[in-house]
Amino acid sequence: MTTQLAAQQSTPDSPGPARRTPPIAFLGIGRMGGPMAANLARAGLEVRAWNRTAGRVGAVAEDGVIPAASPARAVDGAGILITMLADGPATEQVWRGLAGGLAENPGLIWVQMATVGLDWTQRFADVAGRHGVSFFDAPVSGSQGPAAAGELVILASGPSGLREAVAPVFDILGRATAWLGPAGNGTRAKLVLNNWLADLAETTAENLSFARRLGLDPGALIDLLESTPLAAPYAMQKARVMLAGDFAPAFALKHALKDADLAARAARESGAELPLTQALLPRWRRAAASGHAEDDVAAIYTTP
Repeated sequence: MTTQLAAQQSTPDSPGPARRTPPIAFLGIGRMGGPMAANLARAGLEVRAWNRTAGRVGAVAEDGVIPAASPARAVDGAGILITMLADGPATEQVWRGLAGGLAENPGLIWVQMATVGLDWTQRFADVAGRHGVSFFDAPVSGSQGPAAAGELVILASGPSGLREAVAPVFDILGRATAWLGPAGNGTRAKLVLNNWLADLAETTAENLSFARRLGLDPGALIDLLESTPLAAPYAMQKARVMLAGDFAPAFALKHALKDADLAARAARESGAELPLTQALLPRWRRAAASGHAEDDVAAIYTTP
């Protein structure tokens, strides 16, 4: 079945509408969630945050984020719940702890912003519906830097009648929002974008190694590429990181590997073929197992 992506782009308006946004429960204060929650609080929203590692919430408290002792405390009285947890199982575990108290939050809107794949997204949409919770599937395109700068692209999908309720939140978090129709389409688009990212990172690493084997200076080759139509900005950025050997994580390899696996799985289930992605997965697993899981995805350059 073909899914039509009638994407409508919107760019942020002034932050004034944020003052009318109800309290937000933000669950998952990691490399992405932390700066996102901080940006919401700095914009004047009431943000109550919880993270499994409590110290991470304390780090954004100075931005106005209110630490919560548990997910239930964060969600109590909130109008919008945002989850930015590691994966589907982590999100489900937290949700199970909330389900019993959701009757006390009539009209709650759940905005699921992590990349969890199609199966988990559908599962969450179903369970939200059973509890009378409105569900938005809204993963983001961008890494830690854009998250801190409020420059993410929000891949929003969910009930069109509630768009105005969540748009002020998205306007603070990102430079643009793509409205993609019913819940699930945001994740479909994110899988394609992440697969594109994985293939770009892999071909960059391979061609730098290829150039070196041919006796060329890889740095000079990157300078040459930047003068041609072949230069994709993301690939050029990662190429320079690879050559510098500075693998401070903007997008950790373990997360990139998870996302590439999700794309490969979705391809198999849809009947599509992703031979490039299937070919890179074994090497990426070796790179993660050799001590680079927490490093930037650019660390794949170090693994044969």
